[in-house]
Amino acid sequence: MSIGNFIKSLQDVMRKDAGINGDAQRIEQIVWLLFLKIFETKEEEWELEEENYQEIIPNKYRWNNWASDEEGITGDELLEFVETLFKDLKNMEVDEYSDSRKILVKEFFKDTHNYMKSGTLLRQVINIVNKDAIFDDYEERHAFNDVYETILRDLQSAGNAGEFYTPRAVTDFVIDILKPKLGEKIGDFACGTGGFLISALEYIRKNQKSEFTVEDLKELGDSIYGIEKKPLPYSLCITNMMLHNIDTPNVRHDNGLIEKVKEFKNSELIDVIAMNPPFGGSEEEGIKTNFPMEFRTSETADLFIVRMMYQLKEKGRCGVVLPDGFLFGEGIKTAIKKKLIEDFNLHTIVRLPNGVFAPYTGITTNLLFFEKPDYKEEGEIVTKEVWFFEHPLPKGYKTYAKTKPIKHSEFDLEKSWWNERCENEYAWRVDVNDIIKSNYNLDIKNPNKQEEKLESPEFYLNEYEKNYKEIVEIKNRLKEELELLLKGE
Repeated sequence: MSIGNFIKSLQDVMRKDAGINGDAQRIEQIVWLLFLKIFETKEEEWELEEENYQEIIPNKYRWNNWASDEEGITGDELLEFVETLFKDLKNMEVDEYSDSRKILVKEFFKDTHNYMKSGTLLRQVINIVNKDAIFDDYEERHAFNDVYETILRDLQSAGNAGEFYTPRAVTDFVIDILKPKLGEKIGDFACGTGGFLISALEYIRKNQKSEFTVEDLKELGDSIYGIEKKPLPYSLCITNMMLHNIDTPNVRHDNGLIEKVKEFKNSELIDVIAMNPPFGGSEEEGIKTNFPMEFRTSETADLFIVRMMYQLKEKGRCGVVLPDGFLFGEGIKTAIKKKLIEDFNLHTIVRLPNGVFAPYTGITTNLLFFEKPDYKEEGEIVTKEVWFFEHPLPKGYKTYAKTKPIKHSEFDLEKSWWNERCENEYAWRVDVNDIIKSNYNLDIKNPNKQEEKLESPEFYLNEYEKNYKEIVEIKNRLKEELELLLKGE
């Protein structure tokens, strides 16, 4: 069964259940079932690999002991069992000495819910998952990552308070530019479903010169550092990481803005940061006190940028998605941009066109790339010039849309330009002194853009008449077809 059909078959059953209201709850229902199925596969592996292995999930709640039998418990008995399962997994006793995998399970179920009210329908859903969600080897697990992209594209309720899915083409491009290496710490403090972190894992795997070992895999898992505030994206991220063989993902279910930015230790600094911080949201007053006075604001994206600057390691690299409003904003935004330009090398801004994040938002966004120097002279301004690259829409497009998303291949233009930069119709550079004179305004338009040639009024009138005739012909044909149908012919 294809991924699309798998999701559709689950949704078709869940739509009949009175307890589920909307896509978000359907997705949460799918995710906790997938998590238990995946965890069963992982526990079977650990039992073979580790001496004196002690099971993480209690035996009676292991997938194979209650879910894998198609004729197993159903109806009210199943609902009662699942209610007890949730209660016991949420309340598992853990402490600082507990197996990190046990802590992961407890954390996963802390804010997860079973919404289905029909035990009969729940059994049907379980049977579909049991039959079609196969995780016996890496290739099958890897293929199942499409589950997450499929259900996220269907999540129409996304987009509130700046929350939306970052297209894979964007996450992969940012990671391709940042080039993380095995052993480097990779961070995303509002990681959502883990898009940037997954792209980083795949990039490192693909570019590792030698064969990937078990030790490499453990080092890779330890190098990931993610934080996600909302329960559903957190659950998706954890499950997706496990599909990538990261058994105990270093991803916290927390607010990425609760730490005091001036108190980060050297061991907490990050080599590579890739983020799409939530923008348009608002943080409570208490959160602001974690930031220096000149950067205190309610705007979440601004606070995340400040955290990035304070937590980026020397020689560290950062790629971040930000809206146009950050580029031209004043007040605290100006103070942030001033620090960014003076203390970091803000070397490139890729200006994205409309619709990249459709259907979640129409806000125009940008990709900012900057690095932290290993040494800075007193009073030195690190950024010398900023390169801008205006990402063009494909020929014939007026905007991106849900049905016409941005593609990986479209970033080949930036990649071919990146290491041998020159000004052209898409790229231009601006001296830092000009930026400072404009009060750190980074909303700089493309001076090399060729304006679309305007035709004569007669040309547009002819085009209108031609299109109008086609519309009339289609309308008449449709009318004739409807008349035939009504006559029963």
